[in-house]
Amino acid sequence: MLRRSLIAAVALAAVFTLAASAAPKASLPTRIVSLSPSATEDLYAVGAGSQVIAVDDQSDYPKQAPRTKLSGFTPNVEAIASYNPDLVLISNDGGLSDQLAKLGIKTLLEPAPDNVAQAYEEIRQIGAATGHTAAATKVVRGMEKTLTSLIRSVPKKSRHLKVFHELSPDFYSATSSTFIGRIYKLFGFRNIADAADSSHTGYPQLSPEYIVSANPDIVVLADDVCCGQSPKTVAARAGWSNVAAVKKHRVIAVDDSIASRWGPRIVDFARAIAKVARQSA
Repeated sequence: MLRRSLIAAVALAAVFTLAASAAPKASLPTRIVSLSPSATEDLYAVGAGSQVIAVDDQSDYPKQAPRTKLSGFTPNVEAIASYNPDLVLISNDGGLSDQLAKLGIKTLLEPAPDNVAQAYEEIRQIGAATGHTAAATKVVRGMEKTLTSLIRSVPKKSRHLKVFHELSPDFYSATSSTFIGRIYKLFGFRNIADAADSSHTGYPQLSPEYIVSANPDIVVLADDVCCGQSPKTVAARAGWSNVAAVKKHRVIAVDDSIASRWGPRIVDFARAIAKVARQSA
C-alpha cells in the first residue's frame, strides 16, 4: 500500500513538472522604443541597450542609442508603430498608451519623478520590464552610495549656502518643489527661487535685480549648451560682479541634459554641485 502511494506521488509530481514546463512564459521585449531621454539612459544603464531599436530625437545619451526623428512631445502613432515595437517607454501619456494598445503595442509610462526615490523606482521598473532586475538593483545601489558620499563630502558649515539654478538666460529657475530643486535640498542649500514663486509653478522667472539682491553663493548654469552661458558671461552681466558666487568663483556650467534628466547621471550633477560647494569651506 505504501509502495503504491509513493508511486502515485511520484507520478503526480511528474505531471505537475511537465505542466509547469509547458506553461507559457511572459516573453521579454526585444524591440523597445524609448520616447523619453531619461528612460533611454535608464535602459542602457541596466543593460537593455541591445533590446532598443529606436529612441526619440531628444535622446542624445548614450551616443550609441539609435536616435530617430520620433518625438516624445508630439508623438506620431503611425511613425512609432512603423518600428514594430513590442514595448514603448513614454514620460507623457495624453492618450498615447491607449492608441498604441489598439495596435497591440505595450507601453510603460515613466513620468518625471518628484524626488530621487521615485527616480530609483523607475530604474527598477525598467529593469523588471526588460529582464534586468538584478542589474537595475545594482545601478540604484551604486547611485545611493555615491549620492550619500557626495552629500557627506560637503562640510556642515557649507550646508547653508544660497543657490540660483539658471534654466535660461532670461532667468527662469527651478524651486525646491521640483526634482532638480530637491537635489539641492539634499545638500541643505537654500534656493533663492523659492521666495519668488508666487504662482507656485515650480519654475518662476526671476529678475536680474532680484537675483543680485538675493546674492547667491552658488550659481548653476543649465543653459551653457543651449545658450552659451558660462562663468565668464555671468561675470560680465551688469551688477553681477559683486554677487558672492561670482566673487568667490562658484559659478559653474552643467551640461543641460545632465541638469534636466532623472536617470543615472543624477550623480554627475550632484558631483558637480558638491565640488563647487566644497570650494567655500
